[in-house]
Order: sequence, then structure tokens, then C-alpha cells
Amino acid sequence: MKGLRSVIKIVLQEKKDVIFSIACGFLAGVTAVGLFSSSGYLISKAALVPPIYSLMVLVAIVKLLGIISALSRYGERYFSHRATFTMLSNLRVSFYKKMEPLAPTIFQSHRSGDLLARIVGDVESLQNYFLRVFYPPIVLVLVFLVTILFTAYFSIEAALLLLLGLLLTTLVVPLVIGMKQRKIDYRVRSERGNLSTEVTEFLYGFRDLKIYQQVDDKEEALLKSADTYLLEQERENVHRLFSESANTFLSLLVSVSVLTVSAYFVSVQQLDGLFLAMLVMISLTLFENTSPMAAFPSYLQESRQAVTRLDEVMERKGNEDDSFETLQIKRAPSITFHDVSFAFPTESRDTLKDLTFHLPAGSKTAIVGPSGSGKSTIMQLLLKLYQVRDGAISLNDQSVADLKAESIWEHANVMLQSNHFFYGTIRDNLAISQDGLADREMEDILFHVQLNHFGLDDQVLEKGENLSGGEKQRLALARILLKQAPLWLLDEPTSSIDALTEEQLYKRLFEVAENDTVVLISHRLTGLEKMDQIIVMDQGEIAEAGTFEELMKSKGYFYQMKKIEQSVFLADL
Repeated sequence: MKGLRSVIKIVLQEKKDVIFSIACGFLAGVTAVGLFSSSGYLISKAALVPPIYSLMVLVAIVKLLGIISALSRYGERYFSHRATFTMLSNLRVSFYKKMEPLAPTIFQSHRSGDLLARIVGDVESLQNYFLRVFYPPIVLVLVFLVTILFTAYFSIEAALLLLLGLLLTTLVVPLVIGMKQRKIDYRVRSERGNLSTEVTEFLYGFRDLKIYQQVDDKEEALLKSADTYLLEQERENVHRLFSESANTFLSLLVSVSVLTVSAYFVSVQQLDGLFLAMLVMISLTLFENTSPMAAFPSYLQESRQAVTRLDEVMERKGNEDDSFETLQIKRAPSITFHDVSFAFPTESRDTLKDLTFHLPAGSKTAIVGPSGSGKSTIMQLLLKLYQVRDGAISLNDQSVADLKAESIWEHANVMLQSNHFFYGTIRDNLAISQDGLADREMEDILFHVQLNHFGLDDQVLEKGENLSGGEKQRLALARILLKQAPLWLLDEPTSSIDALTEEQLYKRLFEVAENDTVVLISHRLTGLEKMDQIIVMDQGEIAEAGTFEELMKSKGYFYQMKKIEQSVFLADL
């Protein structure tokens, strides 16, 4: 978000409300000073028993100023809060648009609890930027300048004291307080993120903690994190109170100084005593407007820290760019990897090393190998969840690096190892695959994936907690069967399904995908006899490749893996 400049741009989108807020705030401040100064003058004037008509005029002026002050203060609150709420809405939309392209891989760099704290807490804290940081100093300076000019007409010395008070309460004190406030606010936000992360971990892992009887230890860590956060909040509040106290003390000191100096000049007959009460009331009322400046350093640092934490989420480059091309395919695409090397950002070792292969359009390819051999990484690079370090990947004749990620996803039936299921019904979870699906189509698909014991209105809990592992995989398979895209990318689609059901599902899948390009990633080696090509991965490299018969005849790595799998299967029998 590039610091507070981006927030200012969003604030200035509501120029009309910003201008009205400043105008109403200025009018409210000036009329408040005028109200109390005229009241002080009225009291002094009344003591001299002047003609009644002169007092009536002053009383009328006081009443008029009171009404104007109240109305303008209401206008200030109305326009400033409307601008704030609109700014927050625009800010959330802007942040979401920047974060959306990062969504597939954002959890690689941020834990969910901390990310939630940033999205909710840090964005919410920016509501104070306009109300407490942006326009109050502008209003304050304008009110002070007008009042100082007015006061200078009666007493240059009193005006100079007011100017000194302005510098102390709006510049010196906030600057000194703000230097320490930065560290305090950083710790508060950091601890809030830690607490949110601990709460998320505790709730998501509660079942496992119960099973391993570690709830007490995790709960103790959670309470410790909560205590640390409360301690940092307490320090922040103490520091804020100190700032307010220092500002109030200086304001009263200036007012006492104005009283002392003005009384002295009255005693030496250089100032009319009628104006003494007026000057004191001006000082007291004027410095009431400086109270927001006491919290100014805190809110400024709070806004800076919030924007910094949000910028940290945005630092990673997203998948989308207006200059990227759209994938242009109507039929099954070919896939080419040419000398592709890749390492994850947090790892020093290469996950893939000089990987080269070609998958013809409409081919059926299985990628097998042990855990950690780079199989799933191939799929992630195809989906442009990560950028290749070296080499190139092409879909037909289009480089994946030049394509919009969403255009690849649009033309792909993707099934991951872990698939998300939304809280709702079976219908809701199938409907995301394609717009305008009829109930009959969904029911047919449920039958083909052997989930016909479910009705479309049956409930699905959050993350599919009421579904078994096999049911989750079959429901995910049902979704991609409904999508009907020409490219199939399947990562361990049947790992939780029994062998008989697996065979039937593969039969159905290959019937539907007869003319499509299919890439199947699997640990299991059963059902691969019909594949056009099998690529065997080992430590980020291709150990061997060929058809099922070719690999079995060569008696290489695949042959050994198949023999081990068969021996384990026979042992289980």
C-alpha cells in the first residue's frame, strides 16, 4: 500500500466530505472561542453597569455563537464520520483487490491467525487516521492563526504566548512522544498478531491436542500470549495518558501565563481591564482544541504500523498483471517443460532440477515418485502459483510466464491433495464448479462418484468435517467432472479411496476426459496401465519415463517401486 500515501489517496476520494469536515471544524472552533471570549467580555462589561441595550446585544451575540458552534460541531461529526466510513470501505476493497492475486500462496508466508489480525485489526485501526490524524491538525492550526491575529489586536504579548503554546502542544510534545510511541505501537500490533495466531492454532488443533493430552500446555501458552498482549496494551494506554497529561499541563501553563502577563499590563495601564477576562477565556477555550493533539502521536504511529503490516502482505508479487495474456485454447492443450529449475523462496535446495518433458495434446500422463520428489511442485508451476527460476513452461505455444493465472485456472479441472469444502449443502459445494447447473446434473454426478447416498440439501459442515476422507475426495472429483475443462490436473485424487471404487472412478474419469489432456500425480501405481506416458520423479529429476510396459521391461526404478507395492499388497492379504 506504499505507506500512508496510499491511505491519503483513498481519503481524498471523498474530497467533498473532507472539505466540509475541515470547514465545519474550523467554524466550530472559531465560534467556540468567540462564544467564551464574548462571555468573558460580557461579564466584565456587566460589572460596570452599562446601558441595558449594550448588554442585550452581547447576550444575543453569545446565544448566536452558541447555536452556530453546536450546529457546526454536529456538521463536523457528521461529515468526518461519513468520510471515515467511506474511506474504510474503499480501503477494504483496495486491500482485497491487491491481496486476491496472492491468495493461492499467501499462507506460505503468513500464518492464518496473523493474517486475520492484519485484515481485521489493522484495517479497522486506520479508521482513526482521518478522525485523529488527517484533518484535526489542519483545523487546529487554522483556528489558532485566526485567534492569534484577533488576540494580537488587544495584546501582542498574549498573542505570542498563544503562539508558543501552539508550537509546544502541536509540534514539540507530539514529536517527543511520537519517538517512543513507535516502539510501543509496534509491540502492541506484533503481540496482537501472535495472540490471534495462538487462538487460531488452539481452535484448529483442539481435537489433536485432546488426543495427545496437550491441551493444558497449549492453553498455558495461549494465556501467556494473552497476558503479554494485555501488558503491551496497558503500556500503550499509560503512554497515551502521559501524553494527554503533558499536553493539558502545558495548555494550563500557557493560560496561567496569559493571565499573569495580561494582569501585569492591566496594572501598568497598558491594557484595558475589560479585556482581561476575555483574554483568559480565549486561552482556556483555545487550548481545549489541542486535546486531540495529545493522542495525535499515538494514532499516527498506530496508522503507520497498521499500513506497514498491511504492506508486508502486499510485498510479494501477485500472479496478475494487466500486461499478461489470456490462455487461448478451445481443445486439449499440449504441455512442455524446458530445462525448468525451481526452489521454494524459503529453501536453498532445488525442488526441481533442469526438468524437460513434453505432454502431447490429449495425452494421459501419470507423474509418480516418492514423497518430496517434486511431483506436486510441477502442478503448482503449471497453475502459476509460483514462478519458475530457470527454464520455461508452455501450454501449446503460450509461455505460462506470460499468461494470467486465472485464465489457466479457467481452462483446468484441478483437484488438489487438500480440497476446501464450504459450510452449507452438497448443492452449494457442487455449484461452485459451474454457473447454471441443474439439480439433475448434480444428482447424476453424485451417482457416478458413488455419493448418491447424499441428497443435494444434505448439510456440509465447515471444512467438510462431517465427511470422511474418501467422501471428500469423491465430492471434489464430482466438482471437476461438472466443470468440463480440457485440462485435468489431479494430485492424489484417490489416495483415501479403496481399490475397487478407485478403479470405477478412474474408468468414469477417462470416459469423460477421452479427448482432454490429463496429468495425474500419484504415489499409488495401480491403474496406470492405460496411461500414454508415466514420468518417474526422484529428488527433483526425471528418473525414467515411458509407458507402463516399457518401464516394467526396463526393470528400473518404476519396476522396483511396483514390486514393493505388490509385496505390501500381498502381505496385507
